[in-house]
Amino acid sequence: MQHSAWHELIKAKLPDHYFGRINAFLDQVYSEGLVYPPREKVFAAVQHTALQDVKVVILGQDPYHGPDQAQGLSFSVPDTIPAPPSLQNILKELSDDIGVKSSHDLTSWGDQGVLLLNACLTVPAGQANGHAGRIWEPFTDAVISVVNDLETPVVFILWGAYARKKKGLITNRHHLILESAHPSPLSSHRGFFGSRPFSKANAFLAENGRAEIDWLR
Repeated sequence: MQHSAWHELIKAKLPDHYFGRINAFLDQVYSEGLVYPPREKVFAAVQHTALQDVKVVILGQDPYHGPDQAQGLSFSVPDTIPAPPSLQNILKELSDDIGVKSSHDLTSWGDQGVLLLNACLTVPAGQANGHAGRIWEPFTDAVISVVNDLETPVVFILWGAYARKKKGLITNRHHLILESAHPSPLSSHRGFFGSRPFSKANAFLAENGRAEIDWLR
């Protein structure tokens, strides 16, 4: 982890030696087989978005488990490969809400203060949610809690039942929670389409004197 503000505040919310346990877990699983994302990108969300810059949190479940997809940023994939179905629906909703984003690499969102956080930061190849319950949830809950402690207003975007379970961690009245169905094709027609999270997030940021996100970058 490169942002010291993240490191110290997350560490304070975890049991002693938890970072050591994470490193031991990473040593183990990356030595046993193919794991996504590449190890150097496991902490990409907090490496791309410094704590003091966070304006929006988009919470995913775990990284994509197919070849070359996972970048360590929730829902994002490189432009060199096709957008997965959930990301296709996110971009469709963005198009209907604000306009067309030509890229499906969301790194530029992270650069602008959108924390693209997965609840689990690693996944075995071909095994969706294969590392659930192993090590990551206390860590990523601590990340959410650290953001919740900020006095600057932040938008939390919770898509689907799994993300919405984290709502209890968001207690600061300064923040805004936007929740809807998941963008997956299995659920997107049950309230994701038409939810307009991008324009709603920008309206809240503008109302609170914060720069809006250029979602089309």
